[in-house]
Amino acid sequence: MKRNSQLDEQGQLRHFLSVEGLGRAVLTEILDRAETFAGVASRAVKKVPLLRGKTVINLFFESSTRTRTTFELAAKRLSADVLNINIATSATSKGESLLDTLRNLEAMHCDMFVVRHNQSGAASFIAAHVAPHISVINAGDGSHAHPTQAMLDAFTIRQLKGEFNRLRVAVVGDILHSRVARSQIHALNILGVGELRVIGPKTLVPDSVTSLGVHVFHDMRSGLKDVDVVIMLRLQRERMQGAFLASEHEYFHLYGLTEDKLARARPDAIVLHPGPINRGVEIDSRVADGPQSVILQQVSNGIAVRMAIMSMVLGRQVESVEVKH
Repeated sequence: MKRNSQLDEQGQLRHFLSVEGLGRAVLTEILDRAETFAGVASRAVKKVPLLRGKTVINLFFESSTRTRTTFELAAKRLSADVLNINIATSATSKGESLLDTLRNLEAMHCDMFVVRHNQSGAASFIAAHVAPHISVINAGDGSHAHPTQAMLDAFTIRQLKGEFNRLRVAVVGDILHSRVARSQIHALNILGVGELRVIGPKTLVPDSVTSLGVHVFHDMRSGLKDVDVVIMLRLQRERMQGAFLASEHEYFHLYGLTEDKLARARPDAIVLHPGPINRGVEIDSRVADGPQSVILQQVSNGIAVRMAIMSMVLGRQVESVEVKH
């Protein structure tokens, strides 16, 4: 059987490019380790020494304040040194090839690249060409994958709802263009969620999604009936080529999450959104700011989950680590 390229010869994470191909044990280890890091933020000194002496480079070819910031905070809380590369003014914008840029960064003795790129497969390409001692984490590539977002969503769900096998989860919106949706579906299925639904207009739900073991709904009220978790997605306007929507007003009327539609879910259902939120398009402000919303908790959890993944990838040589609260 072919070994997963994200794992080293001992079966430990070397890269984190996608949740696909990783077993439940690996994903559960990420969630369990994130739990140990969740309390770091409440300390007077918000640091653990696990990655002291390591250098992490945030290599963002696509802008994202929230993701880049949480990766930077995660690395710094692990005591790593962090360098943020401004691609707009880097050598790649002046004609240097991506591989030449990587070689120059490697010569600076870095240990990890956190990569965000608008082309699907970019993180895997970089991982295939870096020096053996360097690890790569995918912070979002095109419409392909956003594995750390999927894991922080899963962590938030487990934190608030417990075991996955008892849960009914609905992912709502632009499934077609969303890398978050793809990663969420794979992660939740690997973790054994009870039922997974996708809800959206026919133009934004690919036929192939049924092969991933989900139930498809085009009527939002029917799709939300008795669900425990509602994950809203951002409309990926920047990735749409052609007329997928009649109008944003019509989209909100049919698929925007309002208090009325949310009432179809279980009374204790929670609402997630990977952000940034388009209020009045995907979600009503009364829901986004309401008691069932855990959107800000997702952001906080993103730091702990990314700390967990970084520590697993760069701390492979550390046999045991105890994080004291």
